[in-house]
Amino acid sequence: MTAAQTRLSFSQNVARMVDKAMPHLDVEIPPGLAEQIKACDKVFQTQFPVQMDDGSYRTFTGWRAVHNEHRLPTKGGIRYAIHVNQDEVVALAALMTYKCAIVDVPYGGSKGGLIIDPKEHSEAEMERVTRRFARELIEAGYISPAANVPAPDMGTGGREMGWIADQYRILRPNDIDHFGCVTGKPVSSGGIRGRVEATGRGVQFVIREFFRHPEDVKLSGLAGELEGQRVVIQGLGNVGYHAAKFLSEEDGAKITCIIEWDGALVDDAGLNVEDVRQHINEQGGVKGYSKAKYIEDGHSCLELDCDILIPAALESQITSDNAANIKAKLIVEAANGPVTFEADQILVEAGKVVLPDAFVNAGGVTVSYFEWIKNITHIRFGRMTRRHEEFRGQRMVEALEMLTGQTLPDEYRKDLTNGVGELDLVRSGLDDTMRNAYQEISRVYHSNDSVNDFRTAAFISALQKIARTSMEMGF
Repeated sequence: MTAAQTRLSFSQNVARMVDKAMPHLDVEIPPGLAEQIKACDKVFQTQFPVQMDDGSYRTFTGWRAVHNEHRLPTKGGIRYAIHVNQDEVVALAALMTYKCAIVDVPYGGSKGGLIIDPKEHSEAEMERVTRRFARELIEAGYISPAANVPAPDMGTGGREMGWIADQYRILRPNDIDHFGCVTGKPVSSGGIRGRVEATGRGVQFVIREFFRHPEDVKLSGLAGELEGQRVVIQGLGNVGYHAAKFLSEEDGAKITCIIEWDGALVDDAGLNVEDVRQHINEQGGVKGYSKAKYIEDGHSCLELDCDILIPAALESQITSDNAANIKAKLIVEAANGPVTFEADQILVEAGKVVLPDAFVNAGGVTVSYFEWIKNITHIRFGRMTRRHEEFRGQRMVEALEMLTGQTLPDEYRKDLTNGVGELDLVRSGLDDTMRNAYQEISRVYHSNDSVNDFRTAAFISALQKIARTSMEMGF
C-alpha cells in the first residue's frame, strides 16, 4: 500500500487523539464508556432538489451529525463546500464535543455539511438551497433551540444563518425562542456583537495567554514577548484575517507570510494585513499583489523559517510528508484538523509546541453560546446596567477631582465613565474563557509526566468532564 492509501481519515485522526488521552484520565470509567464517548450518536443524510434561476433542477446532498448528547443542545456549524463528505462531518462533530468541554461551554457536539460551491450560485439560488436544507433538518429534528443549534462554518455566514432562523420561525411559529435555533446571525436578526471576529479573536487570546506562561514559552524554544514574533498564517478567510489583524495591529507581531489558495506573499519586515485582505477581496487571491514577494507554491511556505505558524485554512495541511520540514517553534491550529495524527507525533518529537484546534478555535462556539443565552433570555447584554455604570463612573470622577483639586485627563475620564456594552462584555467573556481553558490545559500538561504534548492535555481535560457528566446521567 502507498502512504496515501494507508493515511488515516479525518475521523480516524480524531479517534486516535482520543485514544492517546484516554489512559491518562484521573476518573475511573466503566467498561464501554470510552467507546460510547468516541462514537457518533447519529447521522442524518438528506438529498433534495432545488430549482435554479434558469428553471432547471439540481439535487443537493447534505448531512447533520450528532456526536454526543451528554449536554444539550448540541452545537456545531454548517459548512458549504464541494469536497464535504460524511466522514468530515462526523469528525467535526466529534471535535465540537471535545471543544465545548475544553472551554466549559455546556453543549454536546454536532456538525452539518452540504455539497455545494457557493461561488457557482446567485444569492437567490443560495437562499432557496439554504431554506430547503434548513427545512429538511428542522423537520427531522436536527435544528431547534433546545436540541441542536447550528452556526456558520466554511462557506456560510450571517446571511445563511439569518435565512435558517427565518425558516425555523415559519415552520415553528409558536416557539418564542426561535432566534435561538441558530447562532452567528446578523445583529439585526438576533445576533450578537463580536460573533464575526470571535474565532480569530480567540486565537489572539490563546497566543497572548501562552506568552504569559514563561515555562511554556521556554518549552517551544521561543523567548520574550509576543511583540516582534514572526508569524506565518495560512488562510486569510474570516478566522485567519481577524487573527492576523489583531496580532499585528494590537500585539505587534510581524505577519511575515500569508498563504492563500493561489500562492503566498512573503515580507520579512511584515505584511499589511488590511491591504492584503483588500487585494484578495478585489482579485480573489494574493496573486498580483505588488508590495511583497509572491510565491506560487503557497503550500511550501508552511515550511518557512518563523516563530509562530497559524494554519487557518483546511484540514490535513501538515502531514507525515512535510511535518519534519516545519521550522516554526509554535504551531497554533486555527483551522479544524490542519495537523494529522502522524504529523503531530513528528512535531512533538522534534520539540515543537502545538496548540490544538479543539481549544484554539473555540472562540466561535464560546461567543455562539453568549448569543444563544441572549436569544433565550430575550435581553441584550448590558441593557440593564450600562447607564448605572456610567452614573457611578461619573460620580467617581467627580469625587476624585474634588479630593485632588485637579481635572482628570479626558482619556481617563472616558474610561471611567463609559458603561460596558454588549461588545465589551462579549470580548471580556471570551478572553476569560480562553485564558481559563489554557491554564487548565497547561496544568494538566505539567502535572502529568507521561503527557508530552498540549493536544493530549487538552483532550484529557475534555474527556474527564464528558466522562463525569455521562456517568452522572447513567450513560
